[in-house]
Amino acid sequence: MNFGSSGLLERREESVTGGQSGFPRIIVFGVAGLAGVLLLGLLTVPVLIGTDMFFNQSAGCSGQQTGIAGQVAPAARAKNSIPADYLHWYQVVGKQFNVPWTILAGIGTVESDNGQTTLPGVHSGQNGFGAAGPMQIGIGGAATNVWGGAPVHPASEVVDGVATDEDGGQYANVYDAADAIAGAAKYLLAAGVQTNPAGAIFAYNHLQSYVQSVLYWAGVYAGGNYTSVPAQLPTAASCTGTSGTVPGTSAPNQAAATAISFAQQQLGKPYLWGGTGPDAYDCSGLVMMAYRAAGIDIPRVSFDQWKFGPRVPESQAEPGDLVFFAGSDGTPTNPGHVGIVIGNGQMIEAYATGTPIRVASYTDRDPVGFTRPWENPSVSQSVVNGAATSPAG
Repeated sequence: MNFGSSGLLERREESVTGGQSGFPRIIVFGVAGLAGVLLLGLLTVPVLIGTDMFFNQSAGCSGQQTGIAGQVAPAARAKNSIPADYLHWYQVVGKQFNVPWTILAGIGTVESDNGQTTLPGVHSGQNGFGAAGPMQIGIGGAATNVWGGAPVHPASEVVDGVATDEDGGQYANVYDAADAIAGAAKYLLAAGVQTNPAGAIFAYNHLQSYVQSVLYWAGVYAGGNYTSVPAQLPTAASCTGTSGTVPGTSAPNQAAATAISFAQQQLGKPYLWGGTGPDAYDCSGLVMMAYRAAGIDIPRVSFDQWKFGPRVPESQAEPGDLVFFAGSDGTPTNPGHVGIVIGNGQMIEAYATGTPIRVASYTDRDPVGFTRPWENPSVSQSVVNGAATSPAG
């Protein structure tokens, strides 16, 4: 296929047309007998193939695996961690396309360590074979343009490829996790992943070792042997022009992790009074949409979000809690401003007109209180621990 592996696996060099997907595919130079290699791949992949295990797993965490040689450095996967934003989109897209989310996660792990590698082509440009983005989808060169159109193009543009605007933005962006994962799912679906997972993975990248690597990680994730962690956020200066760094703390549960990751993805976007995304937000709109991404519906405005509670002391505040302030249009008993706690006295907030969504300290801002949305009695614990069920704009 024309999907790369960030230089982590042997590159594909010859282009042919064919396969169930109808998209161009790349064959590894020097590999003799495609059918023989495919057969070998089918014979040596884990026993999980052909079972319902890949389709039935959801979020959870336990244990730790040792990883496999020759792939992404194990140090980059402490406790088999998957950034919460990637886990969210693997599961949402998997359900949407009826593609095993564990296979999507396996591909994302092998290709880019779930977007955590800094190798060429993952976050900008392309690798030496023309593959780009966290799922390493072909945008040109030897990889050909399976994405379709420019790497980043208006969502309204009709293209011949797998390009997708999954998260409701203005663009189909191969470097965006949601869009790239949905594009990969479309390719796998066309390649027959529902009936022959190993064959579809082989179509994605014509290496028997690649199939084994992806299925290894799919099996690990299907067994629940992973942890979900908030994505490592960049410094606030890199996103908003303000000072400060984002703490590397872990959220207490999947819902909080997903909400934080959603908010993190909005850093640098403009403030808009009444905005609920996807291009601009006000303070309570950002909070509402972040928790909607986690499958939890909270009220729209800060006054009502404060009442939604329950309240927690500042000394017990955890990542994912909401922090409230009197604000310019509120009072200490009826707060008009809200942010999402991310740890170490910091929050993500949509502050005011002219100030992009940013990371800021709340300890010197005289907060009036904190609430914990996932402990509201109306919220199901299966949602708290099981991630989101539908995408949010």
